[in-house]
Amino acid sequence: MNDLANAALAPALLTVPGIDNSGPGHWQTIWEREDAACRRVQLGAWNAPGREAWVSRLNSAIAAATRPVILIAHSLGCHAVGWWNAAEPELLSRVAGALLVAPPDVEYAPIDPRLRPFGPVVRKRLAFPALLVASRNDPYASYGHARRMARIWGARMVDAGPMGHINAASGLRDWPYGKYLVQSLIAAVTPPPRPLLEAGALATLLGQGEAPRSPR
Repeated sequence: MNDLANAALAPALLTVPGIDNSGPGHWQTIWEREDAACRRVQLGAWNAPGREAWVSRLNSAIAAATRPVILIAHSLGCHAVGWWNAAEPELLSRVAGALLVAPPDVEYAPIDPRLRPFGPVVRKRLAFPALLVASRNDPYASYGHARRMARIWGARMVDAGPMGHINAASGLRDWPYGKYLVQSLIAAVTPPPRPLLEAGALATLLGQGEAPRSPR
């Protein structure tokens, strides 16, 4: 089994990249290469994203999943998840959790004008457990603004330290700490295995051996 979702009934993993997609050296791409259960949501129009189109494509990917889903979003993909959460209530139960990495500022001082169509930050609490990972020196959003987004969405804040935009340029390679966070999410939302029956109880269940006596 893969090294991200190593339980037999673990959720499916959907990566949700940001503007310009995630290149070959990005940790999202590396995870997809390593893990057949981890696949990318093809949002399209990577260079000129539109909010409604991205939300619609994300919705289609979630609807097509045959298992509960963990969303693994980076940059503008985090805002796509936020807007999807507000727009598609009928499918919310299909998402088991989300890892939101380095969401950019889309309303106050966006570093790229292509971010503006996703602003303002959607004011709706996520309907599923989420971790928001923020860097102390992300050029796309201050740490304080990231903390504010985590509070709005009801996500647990994770301080990544000074790691830029937490992308390929950050030198993360396969980002082992990110894998740990995904595994933590999976462990939190996956029911533990049922304990094995003792030999006597199993024999009784299968109609073998002596059945337990009824109390008098």
